[in-house]
Amino acid sequence: MFELKNKVVLVTGARRGMGKSHCLALARQGAKVAVTDIDLKECEEVVKEIKNQGGEAAAFKMDVSNAKEVEQVFDEVIKKFGRLDILVNNAGIFFPKPALDLTEEEWDKMLDINLKGQFLCARAAAKEMAKNRWGRIINISSVASGQTGIGIAGGAHYTASKGGVIGLTETLAIEWAELGINVNVIAPGAIDTPMIQEAQLPEEALKAMLNQVPLKRIGRAEEVSALVVFLASEEASYITGATFYVDGGWLAA
Repeated sequence: MFELKNKVVLVTGARRGMGKSHCLALARQGAKVAVTDIDLKECEEVVKEIKNQGGEAAAFKMDVSNAKEVEQVFDEVIKKFGRLDILVNNAGIFFPKPALDLTEEEWDKMLDINLKGQFLCARAAAKEMAKNRWGRIINISSVASGQTGIGIAGGAHYTASKGGVIGLTETLAIEWAELGINVNVIAPGAIDTPMIQEAQLPEEALKAMLNQVPLKRIGRAEEVSALVVFLASEEASYITGATFYVDGGWLAA
């Protein structure tokens, strides 16, 4: 089950954290991986890891908020591997700031990367996937995405972008079903990643958050990657337009 041999996958935001974990997990299942992010050197390090495991991968520098660059990189990936079957829209940023202090530029930066970037990459991927009438697009959102009862103080721009991802996914799932493309969302809770570490959340705030999680711990990136692998596989053929929460029971509490 969950074999991805000969499938070609592109992962955004893949140089570290969850993106890197997704790359390694997909490669272990036999997928050929295009590792993309804004830092080419760090992407090349991920490629080395994949190759050391016996997998096949290549690194590409890509800013998901730049439409021209997205189209160019997708063309390069397809030229190298001959096709594209799976997209993992993982690229995202988070920097906390109170809503009253947010500048228009900061708002735009967050939405450009976290939401517009997912649309640009999904659109580029779907054009290729439609040729083979088979595709998997997996968008990464967050438990803090609206209608969950979880907000983030200082995160109005972030939560707006992540809520948009879910709305975008549901619509694309409907539009692209006839093309053989399944589009789903994974919404992680508190996961131990460099982005969380760089947000420098106060220790008390982190403890308070984890106290709301029934499993009483922060999640690991590979625990999200396991779901990525499933949704990328043939076994997920009847799943589209769905949101999956990986949150240690946070929303159930």
